[in-house]
Amino acid sequence: MKILYIKRETIYEKRHSLKMGELTTKVTYIKKYLLGMPVKTLHKYRETYYGEVKDCNDCMLFI
Repeated sequence: MKILYIKRETIYEKRHSLKMGELTTKVTYIKKYLLGMPVKTLHKYRETYYGEVKDCNDCMLFI
């Protein structure tokens, strides 16, 4: 088992955009792990329908 590694994980989330409203999209998280425990989220991004990659800071999490 590695001591320190980086893992990419994709999950579906409901997001809310001011222009589009509610949006269900795949969000990819890049996390740093230490001994199997997540330490830090390095980056999170989402891919649009047209293949464009956007940062998740422009959308709010919809609860």
